[in-house]
Parts: sequence; structure tokens; C-alpha cells
Amino acid sequence: MEYQQRIIEAVKSAINHLERSVKALMDRDEKGVVTSVWRAAADLEYANFLFSIMQDESGSRSWKVDLGSKQMEIGPLLVSAQDLLKEAESGLNINELHEAYRKTWIARGYLLKVQGILDKRQKKGEKP
Repeated sequence: MEYQQRIIEAVKSAINHLERSVKALMDRDEKGVVTSVWRAAADLEYANFLFSIMQDESGSRSWKVDLGSKQMEIGPLLVSAQDLLKEAESGLNINELHEAYRKTWIARGYLLKVQGILDKRQKKGEKP
């Protein structure tokens, strides 16, 4: 199977896991949120690895997501990541690989931020 097809499958899987995470968040299912976000992040790591094999990734350093110390909410970050991945999937279907890579990279950054928030909340004993 070629790399692009594997990337498409990883992005679709990440989108599905993000849908589950949003549902789990609405249901106040902390474990479901953590598990789904982790699985989506793993899919994006794989997709970005495959992108890096396929093309020059020198520009990816400028794609760094800088959410800084802003107090961010998990729900909007998940939805933003999901929207970016849907756009990336569309780009992959029409061979806009560089833009799909950029959007996947940024979505990954959002999920890293979500994972950080969830980790802090778990350490404090808070619920999502």
C-alpha cells in the first residue's frame, strides 16, 4: 500500500477517534476522552511520520502551534483538530500533500495541548 493511502487511513481513523472523544466529553466520560484522544494522537504521529518520508519537512518547524499559556478548553481544541483533519483529508484526495501535511501537523499540536490539559487535570483529580 502506498504512503498516501496509509496517511488517508490514519487521518480518517484520527477523525473517528476525535468524534468519540467529543462524545465522551459530552457524556463526562473521562476515561473515554483520554483513550480516544490518545488513539487520535497516535494516528496523527503515524500520519506525520509517513508525510515526513514522502516530502521535505523543512517547513514544518514554522507550523509549530503556539497556544502558549492561554487557558484553553478541551472541547474547542478537539473540534478545531477535527476540522483541520477533515480539511487535510480533502487535500489528500486532491493531492495537495503539503497543505494536508501542514493541517495534520497543526492538529497534532492541538491534541498535544489537550493531552497536557488532561494530564494536569488528572494530577489534580479534576473531571473533564
